[in-house]
Amino acid sequence: MKVHKLPRHWPWSRAAAAAAVIAACRRRIVERGYPQERPLGDFRKVRTEFYKRAPELGIAMARSTSKDAQALFQSLRSAYAATPTTLKIIDLYVIYAVFTALIQVAYMAIVGSFPFNSFLSGVLSCIGTAVLAVCLRIQVNKENKEFKDLAPERAFADFVLCNLVLHLVIICFLG
Repeated sequence: MKVHKLPRHWPWSRAAAAAAVIAACRRRIVERGYPQERPLGDFRKVRTEFYKRAPELGIAMARSTSKDAQALFQSLRSAYAATPTTLKIIDLYVIYAVFTALIQVAYMAIVGSFPFNSFLSGVLSCIGTAVLAVCLRIQVNKENKEFKDLAPERAFADFVLCNLVLHLVIICFLG
């Protein structure tokens, strides 16, 4: 069996070197006469060959660990701790609206959707309200440069007016 080794002094990037290794592995699979009607199996062979040869090329194969996940959650928690209280309240409202929509979908899956207009009205009301709340959060956020001239009272008035229009449409849809 002939093993192809790539010289370390090639002026390629690591991605190009990895592509060359994959191409060489594919050629080797074809030379050995593996059946071509099973492309998924061929891909698995190429992938395992690539993982074997990756350290030769200096490609670090990253493995995520629980420490990485804990560090990620810790950084997200510390960043979210600096978020103003008004934005946290809006976030809770969005979560509540989406959770209510999910409960309605689960209820429809279990019980049935006999008055389908009612189901659609309830779910669209929850999702529409969540979308409008996300828009309110974007407008009220002080770090957002696009809406820095917009007063928070004006953004809340827009939110209330759009919710009123949304729910009037929902009521008309109920029939």
